[in-house]
Amino acid sequence: MAKAVFLDYTGTILQTSGPDIEEMMERFTKGSSFASQQEAVRWWFSELGVMEEHAYQENYVPEEELCMRILEKAVREKGLKEDLLQMQRLNVSFWMYAPLYSDVRYFFEQCTNPIYIITNNSEEYVKICLRRNGLHANAVISADSVRAYKPRRELFEKALATAAVEGNDGIMIGDSTRDMEGASSVGMNCILLDRHKDKGDSGYRTVHSLREALRLL
Repeated sequence: MAKAVFLDYTGTILQTSGPDIEEMMERFTKGSSFASQQEAVRWWFSELGVMEEHAYQENYVPEEELCMRILEKAVREKGLKEDLLQMQRLNVSFWMYAPLYSDVRYFFEQCTNPIYIITNNSEEYVKICLRRNGLHANAVISADSVRAYKPRRELFEKALATAAVEGNDGIMIGDSTRDMEGASSVGMNCILLDRHKDKGDSGYRTVHSLREALRLL
């Protein structure tokens, strides 16, 4: 039986939509040479993944700086004409104020295990989101604290140490294989959250909601 539950943040707790991010991506697309918003979104997250991989230890920079670097690259390569500071502020606001998924509050109310959040985002932003929604987590473990992004094992080792549990006593619930890879590397049990049923056969235990995940704890 699990002694601690570790949750991803964006895409697991926080919806990947909302007025701030929708305005940002609409402006990002219209102000550049992307043919569609879908193309712009794919490019953004591809760049973010590469930058997160290289932002490690002495080369680490927080998500806000990565956001600005992507915007600056879009200026150079995609002809983006926008106020970059405004764009960055919209992205930061999204991390704090995007809506929760509808099953999140129920999960927090019904889960009998301590809940910890593992995130690439700033601890401050996650705590603001939790406070405004009246949710309690035992701790938030941010990439900033170890200067490494998912799926680097340092972030997951820090989470286990914070919870004072061994790997096989923890369950990681997240919506990406990066969550699963990092958790597996330190011996955590893994549950992949596939809300949209579009992840195929990942090889991990898969659920389609946090309500469903509760039954596996």
